[in-house]
Amino acid sequence: MRTFDIAIIGGGIAGLSLAYFLSPFRSVVVLEQEGALGYHSTGRSAAEFTLRDNAPLVNALARASHDFLMQPPEGFADVPLLIKRGSIILGTAEKTALVRARFEAAKALGVAVEWLDEAAMLARAPMLDPAYAAAAYFDPDYWDIEVDALLQAYARHARRNGAQILEGQTFSGARRVAGAWRIETGGDTISASTLVNAAGGWADAVATLSGVAPAGIVPHRRTAITVDLPGGIDASRLPEINEIEELFYFKPEGGRLLASPADATPCEPADVQPEELDIAYAAHYVEEVTTLSVRRVFKSWAGMRSFSADRLPVIGPAKDEPSFFWLAGQGGYGILTSPALGSLSAALLTGSSMPEPLAREGITAETFSPSRFS
Repeated sequence: MRTFDIAIIGGGIAGLSLAYFLSPFRSVVVLEQEGALGYHSTGRSAAEFTLRDNAPLVNALARASHDFLMQPPEGFADVPLLIKRGSIILGTAEKTALVRARFEAAKALGVAVEWLDEAAMLARAPMLDPAYAAAAYFDPDYWDIEVDALLQAYARHARRNGAQILEGQTFSGARRVAGAWRIETGGDTISASTLVNAAGGWADAVATLSGVAPAGIVPHRRTAITVDLPGGIDASRLPEINEIEELFYFKPEGGRLLASPADATPCEPADVQPEELDIAYAAHYVEEVTTLSVRRVFKSWAGMRSFSADRLPVIGPAKDEPSFFWLAGQGGYGILTSPALGSLSAALLTGSSMPEPLAREGITAETFSPSRFS
């Protein structure tokens, strides 16, 4: 039986970012059920970074993550982690006032947003249909995230710090024995003083199998497709395109156009697959909002976004078992907030002071604590 200070269940972006920040100070093992890291939510994310347009506390976590992602520690990654993309935020004529209000709010913050007339909009995204997109502005502060580079960098540096990252480890249960967790993973047994639940859509199941009350983390399915772009449109130069109320979003992906109906359908934790109806919705939005005709869906997939009851992360020790630590409920923002949430969790687990980027945003140990649901 191998013994560690901390065992992390889940080898997605949450578990690996924590392993990176924690491994200089504690012995760490990461247990991932699949044969590859980041297989579920992390590997299927549309992976955008923005400082705005999300819930206030998510925006705060994004701001606290920005500097790490923009200028990571020397030698952390082999490529830039953020690639400038920009976004067109648009709406129909009926939503002009809403689009204008969002534009004015960003402008008041000093953001170099640009209101787009038809010609300016089509110069940035020639396939958009002005009959639908009657109101639009351009926000420069959107970036693509190099997800795999970020994930692998977290894992690589955690290993260099002595962390063990084990794949193919099916979690079958855990129990407290003589002041430590005895963790069963399909024939193998791990002992750890603290158990971290970074299991994404399986977070409540991991809690139940550990004799800890679930936190009400519910996975939701989100769908995406890619379709061909006509000749003459350089996908690499296109911005993201976001509907003002998140009915859909588009972005370039591998020389094609990625489209999502921004669905969030509650589901069981699983290797989720796209539903035909959601694929059809995505294709419908492409044809309604652009001048493209979808003759073939090149690729379709789905991923899980896991939410708590208030749609904010759950970070901290369980109310009924202080040695069981929640790192769950990121709600689709786990990649862009991973530097903040990883460093926050490491600070809480080691009893360290709050990292300065988080303290600057007013985030405390109580902000995302499971105790808020009591």
